[in-house]
Amino acid sequence: MVPFRLYPFQKVIVNALETERFNILRKFRQAGCTTIAAAYSVWKCIFNEHQTIVILSVGDTESTEVLDRIKIMYEEVPEWMKPKATQINAHNLRLENNSHIKSRPSGKQSGRGLSGSLLIIDEAAFIEHIDTIWAAVYPIISTGGRAFVLSTVNGIGNWYHEVWEGAEEGSNAFNPIQINWKDHPEYHRVTGFDWLYEEMEQRDPPMYIDDWEKTTRANLSHKKWLQEYECEFLGTGDTFIEGQILESLLHNTSEDFYRLYNNRMYVWKDSDPTGNYFIAVDVALGRERDYSAFQVLDLHTGEQVAEFYSNTTPVNEFAKILYEQGTRYNTCPILVERNTIGNNLIDYLWEQLEYENVWFDEKGLPGFQTTSKTRDAILIEMEEALRINEVKLNSKRTVMELNTFIISDHGRFQADTGQNDDLVMSLALSIYGARRYREQNPGIVINKNYREQKPLSPLRSWDMGGGIKEDITWLMKD
Repeated sequence: MVPFRLYPFQKVIVNALETERFNILRKFRQAGCTTIAAAYSVWKCIFNEHQTIVILSVGDTESTEVLDRIKIMYEEVPEWMKPKATQINAHNLRLENNSHIKSRPSGKQSGRGLSGSLLIIDEAAFIEHIDTIWAAVYPIISTGGRAFVLSTVNGIGNWYHEVWEGAEEGSNAFNPIQINWKDHPEYHRVTGFDWLYEEMEQRDPPMYIDDWEKTTRANLSHKKWLQEYECEFLGTGDTFIEGQILESLLHNTSEDFYRLYNNRMYVWKDSDPTGNYFIAVDVALGRERDYSAFQVLDLHTGEQVAEFYSNTTPVNEFAKILYEQGTRYNTCPILVERNTIGNNLIDYLWEQLEYENVWFDEKGLPGFQTTSKTRDAILIEMEEALRINEVKLNSKRTVMELNTFIISDHGRFQADTGQNDDLVMSLALSIYGARRYREQNPGIVINKNYREQKPLSPLRSWDMGGGIKEDITWLMKD
């Protein structure tokens, strides 16, 4: 007989439900967590009086399926051990000890009138209007109730993503529960489960635990694997930079930096008096909307040595910061995107502060003019530079912004909904400018290790919209 026991990761979940008032679970696909939540609900109501547990699901089909599981579990409990049921239907299980399980579909008004000692929100990342539902139901549980939010991930910028991020940062009351697919004995070999692996190999067709990852990866895209099993919060479209490159970039970021200008600037390496550097700037108004950003690259190694990022810095103050940092990094060239407010920044930096190394284009005009054509060109150059390991990124926040920079359904390169692209664009400008500056100054010695780095990914085939593969090398020409 196959023994029954909770898997180790399931014990972690149950222990958290018992010890923490608010829990949020980030789960991989087919982890059995909804079943665990259902079983916990049945146990709670059988052995405790006056419990009201509300389970909120994506839709009516899902809510009735959850209650079907609950009814089966209840029926399997011996009669002498459980109180009698006084109400059983598609959405309710009520017991004579005055405990009650309600399973409800979500809707904009779902939070109204739902009172309970425990609220379980299943697949929260996929529930529409979840922020409105939570706002309506929270006052009911705020005076002693508990909440368990569980979901696979579904993009970024939604309520579930924000609550999870807040839980990890400690800025809300939720306890984050992170489980990994490797914790599941049916997906990855775990000590003490030999009986399970023998049983799996007797199935028709047989399943071999050591082949599970390879087989599953082969049947999913890289992005799907990251989202469904690695539980990565990814953008809704295809990321502009391929997933394996983003993974490598994130792995190689550095937390060894210090801050300047009230945390607006991160510095990984100070200026070397014998070095050469390049600064590129994406400017905003500084009124808490878009961000002003600049990147500082070492021209010898391609390493990102500093970064500035702020949405509250006025243009004139931003110009003074650029003057200070440009001077600090050996009066290096500063490339400013000259669209709209960029012209004001250039005027302040060049005419008033008299910074002597503002970058000029081939037409003799200060700054870089961004059009739809030149924007695509510099972004594609950036992708190439990251793919061939030409640039070393130290900033985690730059890499995270690259994670939300996507190719839309119409083939446009853009930030995902609700996200920003200021660090991405300043990085693209810095790579573009650094390449041209090296071409114009052949005396700049390139570090050999920098040239000998292996590519992170093969050459990407670009789809410029409509499913048409296009040779974009002409975009790279001056």
